[in-house]
Amino acid sequence: MSDRLPLELYLTVITSFADLGLADSLLRAIAETGYTAPTPIQAQAIPLVLQGGDLLAAAQTGTGKTAGFTLPILHRLMLTKPALRKPGRPRCLILTPTRELTAQVEESVQTYGKHTPLTSMVMFGGVNINPQISALKKPLDILVATPGRLLDHAGQKTVDLSGVEILVLDEADRMLDMGFIRDIRKVLALLPKQRQNLLFSATFSEEIRTLARGVLNDPGEVSVTPRNTATELVTQTMHLVEQHHKRDLISHIIRESGWHQVLVFTRTKHGANRLAEKLVKDGLSAAAIHGNKSQAARTRALAGFKAGTVAVLVATDIAARGLDIDQLPQVVNFELPNVPEDYVHRIGRTGRAGATGAAISLVDPSEIKLLKAIEKLIRKPIERVEVQGWKPSPTAVREPEDDDDERDSRGPRGGGGRGRNGGRPGNGGGRGADANGGARRAATGPAGLAHAGGRDGGRAASGQRPTGNGDRRASNGNGGAGRGNGNGNGEHRSAGGARGANAANGGHGSSGDRRAASNGRRDGRPGASAGGQPARAPAPRPALGQGSGRRSALLSK
Repeated sequence: MSDRLPLELYLTVITSFADLGLADSLLRAIAETGYTAPTPIQAQAIPLVLQGGDLLAAAQTGTGKTAGFTLPILHRLMLTKPALRKPGRPRCLILTPTRELTAQVEESVQTYGKHTPLTSMVMFGGVNINPQISALKKPLDILVATPGRLLDHAGQKTVDLSGVEILVLDEADRMLDMGFIRDIRKVLALLPKQRQNLLFSATFSEEIRTLARGVLNDPGEVSVTPRNTATELVTQTMHLVEQHHKRDLISHIIRESGWHQVLVFTRTKHGANRLAEKLVKDGLSAAAIHGNKSQAARTRALAGFKAGTVAVLVATDIAARGLDIDQLPQVVNFELPNVPEDYVHRIGRTGRAGATGAAISLVDPSEIKLLKAIEKLIRKPIERVEVQGWKPSPTAVREPEDDDDERDSRGPRGGGGRGRNGGRPGNGGGRGADANGGARRAATGPAGLAHAGGRDGGRAASGQRPTGNGDRRASNGNGGAGRGNGNGNGEHRSAGGARGANAANGGHGSSGDRRAASNGRRDGRPGASAGGQPARAPAPRPALGQGSGRRSALLSK
């Protein structure tokens, strides 16, 4: 039986931050920011955190959730002295999924903790690790980090997590989407068992409930702004338009409406780049922001957008998560998201803090099914409108579809293969092209076999590639196959540039990049070997579970 006071008791008396019992130094910092009353998530979460209990909270971006945990954490750390204070040994660890969110949380810590003696630092990838190592040589109270870079430091023994008193998993749902679950488990193994745990998520999905059961102990539970109510302050409309006409339409809308600050969402990183480039050609100031951009490029694009020198910021869902942009008037869905909840996250960028906003979606006929799923989620239809004075360009060219959805591009560290489109290789074969249950578009592999990813294709064992029917074929790579940046060392190219067969289909020799002669084939049939002799034809592939002893022995090495 929990000894925590009923939440209703707090809510009946909390009308100001002073009612929360926070330290004077924190109240002073809050007053300097201009805030006078806590938001609903702050009023609910802060008392529970101050009591020292675990917390499971559902709150979307823009609800004030960051201050909902930074304020009580600062208060608790001020009241208690560490058992052992030494360099690189944080007392509080805050894990976030992206660089941008890490910077946002650190900004909150600095803002509210400026009148306290507490110290903090950020830690994320994509930048030189040496300055972080230098910073860890000083005493540290709060560490805000992304899981991957934190594990890099742990591996180098530059950070000591044995003194963590409070753990925060911020935007845990996004961390799961990005494939960080194995990283999270590795981090948990490095922490002391006795600690306070806070888990924040946009929704209480079954995956989040499962994670919470393994991390939290008798947690208090709070939920604010149900996932469909954030849309009530946003005017939502959609235009039915074929995909290859969308660029012309969005340029027309931005110019005719005189917009000076609009956030545009695409499904893919390559799509974001391509759209930004075309908008610039149309005479609009635009920039793209996504996971493949360097930290410096992302910072420049965001700074320009906030300053008004960049009118259109084109972003993927993951890159936009954690962006803190006040009073953003317009959001455009250049493409609808595959997950309906992401639509709510997207349009939640506008209409924040009680302000009104506008969300416009450009919908291709092939996206009608996604549109209906979104309307079911938000429990109302999205108004269909026609754009006056615009006609599709007769010269618009259909473009090939991208298959680099950013949420699927990162294989789990240490056990997952690199995806087809830019994830980091792991130690074993991991998920294929699509981590959400099957390939959106199969990559044609050797002998014309469609290599699908995700659960439909079966999760590959180390050194194996999943195929569309659940079979597994041997591969040199660490998971991904086919086009893109996601190949490990398993893509085989002929000397003339054509893609050769993989190790299981006619390639032979040492592990690594096997190159056939200039007439090597990509279809798995024998090409000429380097010595001019026909390459050995592949033997018939045995049924799953009936591989030859020689092949099994090779795979076990």
